[in-house]
Amino acid sequence: MATLFKLFLWLLRAAVFVILFGLTLKNSEPMELHFFFNHLWTAPVAIVILVVFVIGVVIGLTAAFGIFKHPRRSKIS
Repeated sequence: MATLFKLFLWLLRAAVFVILFGLTLKNSEPMELHFFFNHLWTAPVAIVILVVFVIGVVIGLTAAFGIFKHPRRSKIS
């Protein structure tokens, strides 16, 4: 039963990968991001989404770092 579940998980992962890969291929047109001071960045949509995702992960981990570094201590009475 565990082997069947592992097989199902791998098939599900493969399906998600194929769907996301197809989405990436369909959205490969260049996208322009306009920043301040007339700075322009042109990149494919998939790269922009990936960069924004990575920035979000870094910000989230940075915000959670304080919780991991200084966990709450229980009061010892």
